[in-house]
Formats: sequence, structure tokens, C-alpha cells
Amino acid sequence: MLKINLQNRVAIITGGTRGIGLGIAKALAACDAKIACIGTNPEKLKSAIEEISNTKNSSTGKLPKECQEEIEGYICNVSVTAEVEQTVEKILAKFGKIDILVNCAGITRDVPLGAMKDEEWDDVIGVNLRGPFLMTRACSKPMRRAKQGRIINITSISGLIGNKGQANYSASKAGLIGFTRTASKELAGKNITVNAIAPGFIETDMTAVLPEVLKLEIKNRIPLARFGRPEDVANAVLYFASDEASFVTGQILTIDGGMIR
Repeated sequence: MLKINLQNRVAIITGGTRGIGLGIAKALAACDAKIACIGTNPEKLKSAIEEISNTKNSSTGKLPKECQEEIEGYICNVSVTAEVEQTVEKILAKFGKIDILVNCAGITRDVPLGAMKDEEWDDVIGVNLRGPFLMTRACSKPMRRAKQGRIINITSISGLIGNKGQANYSASKAGLIGFTRTASKELAGKNITVNAIAPGFIETDMTAVLPEVLKLEIKNRIPLARFGRPEDVANAVLYFASDEASFVTGQILTIDGGMIR
């Protein structure tokens, strides 16, 4: 795993209880960032906090008690304005600042377009696109005051090429790309960078349930002939979050093993 010094940086990760989000939270913790992990399931959040704490302990050599003080979990539906604003206030009260925001929370409701219900569209757009908007709006306020910040949005190659049965998901991820580029221009004057990562097929619980025949078909379309791993995405997040990326903003980095080109 890439090692970058993020000591004393405060990082918020939405969707940080599983898959790519958890991998990102662990990577940031391993680089000594303070972690605010956001999820919607209390049991998964508790388990994630333990994993993140163990990673921080083994990577930084800090005592478990120190790690626990630097990691906090928050239950929040990122598509609800009041919950987002209250959660950001709690994070500021706990840590005093926000340096890094990773918008990773995402859901799918895969249905062919003609059969898609209103709520299946609204739910996905709500979490995947409204969520990053609400989180960015809330977190950019203290970042503006501090005149520094890093915002990283996790989009998808589905937002670049579309995908059958995912009109809602693809639209949300395409919208997030447009949002990233606009926000990068609006916030650049305050030394806040905004970038996005578009993963391809990554080994998570979401891809684990795919039929083996489909997995093989997908791998045959990937030049590197494998699915990615959460740490492949996490390493890119570490770069965007670091001082080394201070002159990089408005970019969309595709991590897909060469699948689209």
C-alpha cells in the first residue's frame, strides 16, 4: 500500500463500512489520518471502526487507545440534508476541522429502464449524486475558512460508458463527474482540489455475487485479466489527498485494468 504522511489530517469517508469505502478508510488511517467514517448500518459501522483502528495501530505503532481517539463512526443518510449538516457539525466538534472528504457512499437498484420504478431512480440518484452534493456543500464551508482541502469523489466507469440495467446508477455517476469538474473550478480559489476516481470492476461484496460465467466474461474484456482490489482505488485516493497532488484538480482517474480506452 502506498505510504503518504497524513498525520493530523482529518478525513471523512462516506460509505466507509464496506468494500471500496472501507479500503479507503483503512488506507488513510495507515497514513495516520484521523478518520470520520460514515455509514447507515450500526453493526457494520462498529465492525469497520475496529478494522480501521487495527490498521492504524499496526501501521503507525500507536496504542489502541490513541487509535480509538482518532477514529469515530457516524450514522448518517447522506441524501438527507439535516442528517448531513448535523453529522458534519459533530465531526467538527470532535476533530476541529475537515481536511479530506471522500464521497464513496453508493447504492444500486438495477432494473431495465422500461420497468424501473420512480423510487428506484430516486433512491440511487439520492445517495449517489445528491449525497456528494450535500456533503461537499457542508464540508467546503470549513475548508473555505481554512483555505485548504481535498475532495475526492468515487464515480464509476458506468458513468463514462453506461451499462444495461443501470440507467439510474450510470446517470448518477455521470452526474458526479460533471459535479466534480464544476466544483473543482468553484473551489480552486480557496486552495481546495476536487477530483474523481472511476473504478471498473473491483473485488467487493457487490461483485462477489455475480455469476461465475459473467465474471469470466468481464475478465476477458479487461486487458489485465483480473478484477481490481479496493487498495487499487485507495492508493489513488491517497495521492489525491496528499500534498503531492496540490496542483491536480478537476481530474477523473479511471482505474479499470484498461477495460475502457
